[in-house]
Amino acid sequence: MLSRERVIAVINHQKPDRMPIYGWVRANMERQISEKFGSVEAFEDKYEFDFAHLFGGPGPYPNGVISELHKDGGGEIEPGSLLDVPLLDPNNMDDYKNIADAIRHHKTERGRFVYVQTPGIFECLNGVFGIENHLAYLLLFEDELHEVYRRQAEWNKAFAMNCIDLGVDMVHVSDDWGQQHGLLFSPEVWWRMIYPYHKITTSAVKARDTFVSLHCDGNLNSVVDGVIDLGYDVVHPWQESAGMSLQMFKDRYMDKFSVMGGLDIQTTLGFGKLDVLKSEIERVIGMFKDGGLLFCTTHYVQNHCTIEELTYAYDLVYDLVRR
Repeated sequence: MLSRERVIAVINHQKPDRMPIYGWVRANMERQISEKFGSVEAFEDKYEFDFAHLFGGPGPYPNGVISELHKDGGGEIEPGSLLDVPLLDPNNMDDYKNIADAIRHHKTERGRFVYVQTPGIFECLNGVFGIENHLAYLLLFEDELHEVYRRQAEWNKAFAMNCIDLGVDMVHVSDDWGQQHGLLFSPEVWWRMIYPYHKITTSAVKARDTFVSLHCDGNLNSVVDGVIDLGYDVVHPWQESAGMSLQMFKDRYMDKFSVMGGLDIQTTLGFGKLDVLKSEIERVIGMFKDGGLLFCTTHYVQNHCTIEELTYAYDLVYDLVRR
């Protein structure tokens, strides 16, 4: 199989010729990787990564206006005030040049499966409101937030459609709702305030015969049925260090969606315990040798990870998936 075919097989609940691999390595490790390998791209080529996470495109709000609102409000913006700010045009295709360039590099030239990060509903507005205020607003300003979320969802949908037109294989919606032992808010709030606006994007993406994935850190056990109902094909990271057992996924949900993850950044990679790292990589790869998992880090590799440990991990992964 080619890389892209391998990833699609896993998402379609088929057995690939080997487990697809990837890692979120650039954000904190670019300097160390470049010193050893010449570039992050050279690292990705050496380990024959099968898929790629693309970033870029426009943002929904003009930064200058948001800064002024923060200043006028003493550092706080309420939902009603945000409704007075027009969203930026998501259809200016000049803003997508970096995504188009990344598709050319990864998909056209290297045959990888490519997915693009797009905004969710809750996480993307934390930068505007601040997370503590945002949580309070879910109770204080529900009517206004419904309209804020509806506008954001329509903007997100347009963003996703443009990325599909450019040739991405999957739209990746990033929306952190979880903490270590549960959601940041109640499941009832999630169903009422979050679910309907994710549905706008997921329904539009599925109508284009394109895969859609969810990134949500933390424990989302209480709303997995809702995630399935939304039509997500892939969930990242299914965080074991937050009580999201991979065995539970395998037993209950593997016929519903696939998981992207397996290499836990919170507990496993970057702590200098190579015996633990080796044991965990072997355990996870052994669990999913017949499919179900797109092997990846659970988040960005942190800068306390040494290049020696990162190389050790991916040497081992490269070898194990080919045995």
